[in-house]
Amino acid sequence: MKDIKTLGELKKAGYQSKSIKDELRDNLIENIKNKVTTFQGIHGYENTVIPELERAILSRHNINLLGLRGQAKTRLARMMVNLLDEYIPIVEGSEINDDPLQPISRFAVELINDKGDDTPITWLHRDERFAEKLATPDVTVADIIGDVDPIKAANLKLSYADDRVIHYGMIPRANRCIFVINELPDLQARIQVALFNILQEGDIQIRGFKLRLPLDMQFVFTANPEDYTNRGSIVTPLKDRIGSQILTHYPDSVDTARTITSQEAKLDERQSSSVYVPDLAKNLLEQISFEARESEYVDVKSGVSARMSITAFENLLSTAERRALLAGDENTTVRLSDFIGVIPSITGKVELVYEGEQEGADFVANTLIDEAIKTLFPKYFPKIEKLEKQGEETPYDDLISWFFNGDGFELLDNFDDAAYKAKLDEVKPLDALLADYQPDIDKRDVYFEKEFILWGLVQFKKLSKYRYSEGLQIKDPYGSYISGL
Repeated sequence: MKDIKTLGELKKAGYQSKSIKDELRDNLIENIKNKVTTFQGIHGYENTVIPELERAILSRHNINLLGLRGQAKTRLARMMVNLLDEYIPIVEGSEINDDPLQPISRFAVELINDKGDDTPITWLHRDERFAEKLATPDVTVADIIGDVDPIKAANLKLSYADDRVIHYGMIPRANRCIFVINELPDLQARIQVALFNILQEGDIQIRGFKLRLPLDMQFVFTANPEDYTNRGSIVTPLKDRIGSQILTHYPDSVDTARTITSQEAKLDERQSSSVYVPDLAKNLLEQISFEARESEYVDVKSGVSARMSITAFENLLSTAERRALLAGDENTTVRLSDFIGVIPSITGKVELVYEGEQEGADFVANTLIDEAIKTLFPKYFPKIEKLEKQGEETPYDDLISWFFNGDGFELLDNFDDAAYKAKLDEVKPLDALLADYQPDIDKRDVYFEKEFILWGLVQFKKLSKYRYSEGLQIKDPYGSYISGL
């Protein structure tokens, strides 16, 4: 079809015009029949968002994706382009992608009346059929719909009463395309009102010109629920004209979150090959986001973006890489103490409530890491009860005794791998705990889990941890007091 260059050749080929909503619908039907995944790379929405989105497309609806930040709303909208036909014909030179068989602009109508079947056409690829606008307070009606262009009027020597002086805005220029408006509530109410006729009646009005332009468009809007009350709102008549409102959500499991982070993290190949990340470290990293979404210090209405885990993962590997470079190690394994490097990724991604602001962003970030350790610990090792019967034996008695009878334990940040392992090997009871409760552990994960046990006992008040500039110290919380008496 791309070899066709004129309207006459297009007619002879039997080309049939199709609306963009029918394109999306027909190609989705083919994908469903052939078991083809339309929204490849979107995880966690298989039984919730994606079925609703597919139903909206089958219903030929304009769509509003409503959800907190970092929930793949814009990505879903962009991936709808894959449901368009690969190429469509347009009248060559048309500003608004006129269909040669159903022209709507004055330029295209006059050109076809003048040249007939010799009217030149060109082909538009689906990748070029996507337009996006971020709603900001400075957006005007002229930006998105159009305005009279005095320079065009002067150059063409036309009266302002002639519709050829119109300069089309983003929406008419996106005719036969998917048009996305991000953060719709941030769009001023008067601008939202300007969308009414486009969504419902299909005509546009510019500076007194009433143009009957039946634009063929698929609108997708994105919005954050917080915006309805804080920064703006979607005016009711506009909501009424949007066919389907679909609620997005965060991953509901650590496994899904891990898949997303692994897919989205931008890592240097040398970094990936030189730094090994234990399985538990990946789970712990994702658990921090889950803790943040439940934290009393974090504004739940604002949400905790999936970008937090992605940037935290990148920072975690960079922390281990930098430590290895300083120590002269060619390869290294992520340590639990490396998690200090993810704090900048947390503090920049969470909105704190008043109590969180009072405590400080660093305190909240460290608390989230501690809570993540506390949540995961019982999944790997025996649960530590808050109240224990006096004299009752626990699996951790030997380990606690080791610290009670010793002078404490220091892990320095600048330890090379050999020194780090040797230091942890000094704590003999850790080997017994791993042998009893993680007998099938990957050998590369051993030292991370040894450190994890120590941090876990700190969270359950069995040991104490003190962080200083060069590393951390772990010791018995009561032994020092007793020995000092």
